[in-house]
Amino acid sequence: MSEKNRPEAPDPQDFLALDATLSAEEADIRDTVRAFADRELRPGVGDWFEEGTLPDPRGLARAFGKLGVLGMHLEGYGCAGAGAVSYGLACRELEAVDSGLRSFVSVQGSLAMFAIHRFGSEEQKNTWLPRMAAGEAIGCFGLTEPDSGSDPGSMRTRARRDGSDWVLDGTKMWITNGSVADVAVVWAATDEGVRGFVVPTDTPGFAANTVHRKLSLRASITSELVLEGVRLSGDAVLPGSSGLGSPLSCLNEARYGIVWGAVGAARACYTATLDYATTREQFGGPIAGFQLTQRKLADMVLDVNQAGLTAMRIGRLKEEGACHRNHISLGKFGNVAAAQRVARAARSLHGANGITLEYPVMRHMVNLETVATYEGTEEIHALSIGQAVTGVSAFR
Repeated sequence: MSEKNRPEAPDPQDFLALDATLSAEEADIRDTVRAFADRELRPGVGDWFEEGTLPDPRGLARAFGKLGVLGMHLEGYGCAGAGAVSYGLACRELEAVDSGLRSFVSVQGSLAMFAIHRFGSEEQKNTWLPRMAAGEAIGCFGLTEPDSGSDPGSMRTRARRDGSDWVLDGTKMWITNGSVADVAVVWAATDEGVRGFVVPTDTPGFAANTVHRKLSLRASITSELVLEGVRLSGDAVLPGSSGLGSPLSCLNEARYGIVWGAVGAARACYTATLDYATTREQFGGPIAGFQLTQRKLADMVLDVNQAGLTAMRIGRLKEEGACHRNHISLGKFGNVAAAQRVARAARSLHGANGITLEYPVMRHMVNLETVATYEGTEEIHALSIGQAVTGVSAFR
């Protein structure tokens, strides 16, 4: 092979040249979200994490709305109708800054908006979706309860008929955006099975309490929802919702964003570590020259790029209408574990500096502890994959 035709050396930031497979539109979305994240989010996220807050969430929602990422994968009602890979790229770039910021967008678009879009009436869609897409209204998704996490079928929140109305009682826990939301999609057990309800948060009997003292996902608002005799008109129910499969299909949409988001977190840790290792000198040279450092970096490159391949393949399957929920389980199971390995190695290679907020690695590391748990724990996804390959369910 002549020197003229010899392939170029791999780009350390995109070793398998995955981004070269993007369409012009997808690349533009990647660049637009990345530039927004670098300009508006990255400078302040360390302080937000340290303070355990998300300042001006309504301003942030409007900024995300203007950017076009809220419900961007949905069609109509002010939504962009972007492809699955485009949405995944947006999640990747946001989580490269912080998991909490990607969660804000995921909960709004893939949980609250998706539920209304998939199961809502035309009146519900027209009332809420355009405002939510623009960031003028914030939504949350109430499924998890204090005693009902991986087993949502055991939920205690009840909705009962009272004439033509519905009355809801119960508690939801670990609800992102709950205490700043204008509308909550709440799932409750009824005599007809599990149903979804659109609950304006100014309804009497509805309260949201912010959860404090978190050690993970600190740049995010997490809440407890309390419903005491919340009376709703009959048209508050999501008419298309029926059974536990309805909220689980919403979770699947959110998990898809995590498949891509984990790649962003892993890439951020790897990139920070590569920069640190090539500039940090010990024993007369950069630590990047040590064999053990290079082995750790090689493992990180492998994990980042294999996770990226997984996300891209699942995204393309989704666009083809061929993505099964087990594909997404495999993506979340594998990509989050890969990101955790990268973050731990990054923390190690940064030495004592790795525990400070001057570098992003430990912030990502502790955030990924939450990412590994929400939208289905790694154990639940492992059992889903096991059932898919054996045909035998290990669930009770």
